[in-house]
Amino acid sequence: MREVRKNRVGEAIKKELGQIFQQELKDPRIGFVTVTGVEMSGDLQLATVYLTVWGGDETKEETLKALAKAKGFIRTEIGRRIQLRHTPELIFKFDHSIEYGNRIEQLLREINQEKGTGE
Repeated sequence: MREVRKNRVGEAIKKELGQIFQQELKDPRIGFVTVTGVEMSGDLQLATVYLTVWGGDETKEETLKALAKAKGFIRTEIGRRIQLRHTPELIFKFDHSIEYGNRIEQLLREINQEKGTGE
């Protein structure tokens, strides 16, 4: 039962974060951000938020700094929108799985091209 609640709260936070990033945050350093997942701790006190950001490494770092600065506001908004006894502490991390998948896809394409020209 505990696992179901963790997942439900994580999905609710993910949904609300998407809306907050899209509509509430006005910081120009925050570019195109997508929340790919939220992982909750067992006691619901800590939420690890996985993000992807459109742009280069510099854009990603600026976005992370801006989100760290806006963390209090974001947490307040989540607390206002979701009825929980305690609003979880937010930890923002980059989700590298999409970049990893793109790299694998690129390598497979290169292998297929070499096979096509090598025959």
